[in-house]
Amino acid sequence: MLLESALSLADRQGFDLVLISPTANPPVAKIMDYGKFRYDQQKREKEAKKKQKVIEVKEIRLSTFIEQHDLEVKGTMAKKFLTDGDKLKVSLRFKGRERGRTERGFEVMQRFAELMKEFGTPEKTPVLEGRSLIMVINPLPPKKDKPAQAGTNTETEKPDDTDGAAIPDENHGQVEGPAENGQEKAAPAHNKKQRGPSEEMDL
Repeated sequence: MLLESALSLADRQGFDLVLISPTANPPVAKIMDYGKFRYDQQKREKEAKKKQKVIEVKEIRLSTFIEQHDLEVKGTMAKKFLTDGDKLKVSLRFKGRERGRTERGFEVMQRFAELMKEFGTPEKTPVLEGRSLIMVINPLPPKKDKPAQAGTNTETEKPDDTDGAAIPDENHGQVEGPAENGQEKAAPAHNKKQRGPSEEMDL
């Protein structure tokens, strides 16, 4: 309908005319309570921000000739950062004559990445930027626990030795135990004694 007609209709109903798709041909508008619409929209945005995880970048600094114990201490701090879901920036700065021993720095970075393999993975190989060696480690995604299957029972029940147990039989392996409700089960047909010709004549 025409814009003037739509505005008039919205005014008669006591609502607002809100443009939904201005680029459509023709444009699409909707009659609604714009104040309530904005309130619901802001509420959804706040809920989304609460659920959103803000990823921070933490930094750990190493040295070219760091001892194994000190490397493990740094690794303990780094594991906590990665477990919290933060990125980790590992930097190693070469001082003085250490600039001629860059291969030693790459070796330290490799050892540190090995310590972090269960908590994060490097984005790429360490990069030399000026006097510093830089490596970024991303946290691993959280592990999802598999739900237990319904109807499964891990306990093993032992068979009762007295009630309803299978009793071995010398001729036929096993014979069923007592029948339920006090009724006796008929013996198998092959267990009945077959009558001879003489017995049938007497009957």
